[in-house]
Amino acid sequence: MTRRYLASEAQARFASSRVDVIRRLGEVAVRQGCDFVLVCGDVFEHAQLTPQTVRRALEALRAVEVPVYLLPGNHDHLGPLSLWATALLAEELPAHVHVLDAPGVHAVAPGVEIVAVPWHGKHPGSDLVAEVVADLPQGPAPQGTVRVVAAHGAVDVLDQDRRSASAIAVAPLVAALEAGQIHYVALGDRHSRTRVDPAIWYCGAPEPTAWREQDPGDVLVVEVEPAGAARAAVQVTPHTVATWRFVALDRRTDCDEDLDALDAELAALPDKDRTVVRLGLRGTLGLAQHARLEELLARHADLLAALHRPSQHTDLVLAGEDDIADLGLGGFLAAAVEEIRTVSHEAAPTRPGVDGGAAATTDFVPGRPDDADSARDALALLYRLASGGAR
Repeated sequence: MTRRYLASEAQARFASSRVDVIRRLGEVAVRQGCDFVLVCGDVFEHAQLTPQTVRRALEALRAVEVPVYLLPGNHDHLGPLSLWATALLAEELPAHVHVLDAPGVHAVAPGVEIVAVPWHGKHPGSDLVAEVVADLPQGPAPQGTVRVVAAHGAVDVLDQDRRSASAIAVAPLVAALEAGQIHYVALGDRHSRTRVDPAIWYCGAPEPTAWREQDPGDVLVVEVEPAGAARAAVQVTPHTVATWRFVALDRRTDCDEDLDALDAELAALPDKDRTVVRLGLRGTLGLAQHARLEELLARHADLLAALHRPSQHTDLVLAGEDDIADLGLGGFLAAAVEEIRTVSHEAAPTRPGVDGGAAATTDFVPGRPDDADSARDALALLYRLASGGAR
């Protein structure tokens, strides 16, 4: 999985962590006495992976000391050109790792069945889970048998627009749980840990991937005790395995005290090399304060995995240009300042500022035509350089 806001060295660490988490997941399974590990789809991001990526994932799976069951999802489905059909996987898949490539019941241990619902294409046209569960024998599962449904996709109660024909209907699953026909439903697709029902859960992504996710970075340890023709006793316990964090900050910066607070907040973040910050800033700053802001953000960006500043989350206003006059520039630089000032006032800003001020963009795009925004950026940079700034 790639992220455009990660520099190459951070992207390499991000990719490595997504393999390392497999080992940590296996360690949790051993410590908790789990009988097996179940991954409900999207084991791989897509089918066009390098042999190195696949082999490293398989090597990490080889270190897991309990059986592992992998369900193909929408990103790694069983359709044409499936990754699962490659010679590499066929020849090098560890013996204790099993691909749930056929829908229906898989006996994985004495008294334990996985009811698998793999994807055979990118866009199924119906509720695959309902079809597979409908084929189960009617009535409670056999005495002493634990029956776990492994599925992938969005459930209908979370698909508010009801636009997806493949949405998983929850009501029939709850009825099957109440009847003891099935005992637990493990779901993949959502990156956020989500409880749909006491016995229907999304575990979420084991490493976070975006700011919108809620409670990512866990695995779920599930204990199931069948109860005949009734709901099984189910206990679900999250265990954190993630080492990365995605942090969203939205702050006002109107004065030096605000800049002090922002500087301290970024400095206090732990594990900076595995922390991705999305920063939104709003407020009014002078050129000197703007220069200080850029310096402190550049300093923290060197330590963080990424400091992402999308323009839609930024509305900074440059209150005035008097600061640059204090530098006493002359000659060519004074002429350049006047030229830049002229450009900065010739066009309206691309985004309105507050109190009629000019909104400064934080997106520096090579080759962008000269405009009011780029002129104001140039003034701020000139101030930093002329005042002895390090950057």
